[in-house]
Amino acid sequence: MGAEAVGTLVTTDLTVGGMTCAACVRRVEKKLGRLEGVTATVNLATGRARVSHPAEIATGELVAAVEQAGYTAALPEPPRGQRHADGEYKSSKPDDGDVESAWVERERLVVTALLAVPVLVLSMVPGLQFRNWQWLCFALAAPVAVWSSRPFHARALRGLRHSAATMDTLVSLGVAASFSWSAYALFLGGAGQPGMRMPFSLVPSAPDGVAHVYLEAAVGVPLFVLAGRFLETRARRGTGAALRSLARLAAKDVSVREGTSERRVPIEELEVGQVFVVRPGERVATDGEVVEGNSAVDLSLVTGESEPVEVGPGSTLVGGAVNAGGLLLVRATAVGADTQLARITRLVGEAQAGKARAQRLADSVAEVFVPCVLALAVTALGFWLGAGADPQAAVTASVAVLVVACPCALGLATPTALMAATGRGAQLGVLVGGPQALEGLRHIDAVVLDKTGTLTSGHMSVARVTAVPGGLGTEAVVRLAGAVEQGSEHPLGRAVTAYARQALPERPLPEVSGFTAVPGQGVRGRVEGRLVEVLAPDDEVPGALADAMSVAEAAAHTPVLVRVDGVVEALIEIGDVVRSGSYRAVDRLRRLGVRPVLATGDREAPARAVAADLGIEEVHARRTPEDKAGLVADLREQGLRVAVVGDGVNDAAALAGADLGIALGSGTDVAIGAADVTLVRGDIEVLADAVLLARRTLGTIRANLVWAFGYNAVTVPLALVGLLSPMFAAAAMSASSLLVVGNSLRLRAWQPSPVRRRNR
Repeated sequence: MGAEAVGTLVTTDLTVGGMTCAACVRRVEKKLGRLEGVTATVNLATGRARVSHPAEIATGELVAAVEQAGYTAALPEPPRGQRHADGEYKSSKPDDGDVESAWVERERLVVTALLAVPVLVLSMVPGLQFRNWQWLCFALAAPVAVWSSRPFHARALRGLRHSAATMDTLVSLGVAASFSWSAYALFLGGAGQPGMRMPFSLVPSAPDGVAHVYLEAAVGVPLFVLAGRFLETRARRGTGAALRSLARLAAKDVSVREGTSERRVPIEELEVGQVFVVRPGERVATDGEVVEGNSAVDLSLVTGESEPVEVGPGSTLVGGAVNAGGLLLVRATAVGADTQLARITRLVGEAQAGKARAQRLADSVAEVFVPCVLALAVTALGFWLGAGADPQAAVTASVAVLVVACPCALGLATPTALMAATGRGAQLGVLVGGPQALEGLRHIDAVVLDKTGTLTSGHMSVARVTAVPGGLGTEAVVRLAGAVEQGSEHPLGRAVTAYARQALPERPLPEVSGFTAVPGQGVRGRVEGRLVEVLAPDDEVPGALADAMSVAEAAAHTPVLVRVDGVVEALIEIGDVVRSGSYRAVDRLRRLGVRPVLATGDREAPARAVAADLGIEEVHARRTPEDKAGLVADLREQGLRVAVVGDGVNDAAALAGADLGIALGSGTDVAIGAADVTLVRGDIEVLADAVLLARRTLGTIRANLVWAFGYNAVTVPLALVGLLSPMFAAAAMSASSLLVVGNSLRLRAWQPSPVRRRNR
């Protein structure tokens, strides 16, 4: 996003490479915060740092600060036609070992598993230990300790150069110490003799003066950590695309009218006051005012209007709207960062840059976790050597502390449950972006629902046809009206034609002749020798259709009359109909203890009509994207945890600014990118299932974390006092990870249960 001025400060986004855990996040934030007047928020999931700094501090200084912390930094790629604030500044080249592609990670994990499993089995099952088994294990463990663990070693060394310790440091030290001791035992300690057996024991021992090998720890630690990080990477992949989707939505070039000629220019060259051309089907390049032409403009993706708006000379247009009718000449009134689409982009970016309180707490805990473990390992080594114990016992206790404290179970607790839950959610039609999204689903108090395209279909369609008693009949009227509307490009006419073709699939619509469009009223033409008119109602509505007119007005539908040879035959109601399942969805959410709120850019009448149909009491109509984001902020200030459900560009800022954003799979890429949860089927009825799944998943994650912390609370003291061998530490670590995974996999068989009201 580059840099933007905020008062006397400038906000700059940086892409940070090489971060692997919450301790890395804290280190980058603290390093940037040491610069005078600088504050930073770093997001591990997106790899972005949002930095607020005085204008006199150049971007190069910020990048240098990140590099001094041991990581790489670069400015994100600017939109086409824009340059970074620092002009010719070039960012540092990322270290090839910092970020590996998905296929390299998978290859490393598969090779590690193939090499490590035989070592684990032979080391932990004495009955399978054949003659010279230890040398086979050494040959298999060597590439795991060196090649498979290379990323851990590289990041640990880099952290050492910058006086930093992360979870990679524990992994690297545990692997290096256990493999080095095993090499010493094999070559110098007598463990390499043919026929050597290593019994499984809980307490470290060295019978007959023979040193033990701990190759199972050297391969088990990288295997499970690689598996955990691979699952975590897969769980986060594909997030954070909202800003790129917004950039793609904006026009890339525009036809500028100069006198009687036109020329195509990049959108960056368009200036305020210039006149540009918008042809039928094209997207409006920027905010402007119509100077010539009449058309119907689809604003649903930008303002939430369900019905296309008729525009003419003097009408204002919003960039991103779609011209659904005739040729328009528009004078630009705002360009670049001043447009409404650009403001939405900024809102999305700012909302995504925030960090939850729970995440900050986790970052703080992680910052002290690794140093504490390292201190305990050194303390164990010094204590046993000082107490006159055998050096092997001292080394064994120290390595056991490192191995047993490696956060394998902690690393797997969330991603495995998340993977199982997201897989099950996908089967139910729910895509969840990550653990924070699940946490948000679990705790939401209110849900802000968009109308157009969310509770309703988002497309103009025929809601009701009322024929005059004793007339031609509904089928005949629909056939004639659909036929004459074939010549119309107006959205209302297309809705009538589509309805006729759907209602009468076996009978093709007849041809129309003498077609005429009556501006502001409707169309007329001859069909099968009859004069057919589809026009807006006037004061001469027959009494037989008076009740239908009242119903249409109450439902905020658009009524049109059908006349055949001058006789009124029917009234057709056209509107944006409520989705099937919307009532059940709202009712289930209410019974879950979630308060529904309707917020739309549409008019008051259709908004109230939809709310009445669905039993929603709180309605906010005529809301701009900024208004929706403000409504979300107001609800949050009331102490409510707010979710937003939407499907258009106009919902993107509110989606990103809420505690939880929920998009429909049938919506725009922008809404989906800004949301934490996507309802694939485009049906909000599955939202209640998503809430129930989230509550079950969070319970599973809590159980996993309790087990993981409890495991460390028990085993670390045992390792400190010398009652735990590295071999058993590796076995315990493996068992801990397997229990966590097994508990998580139960989510794959989860079935939605009946909705129960939440205790408030």
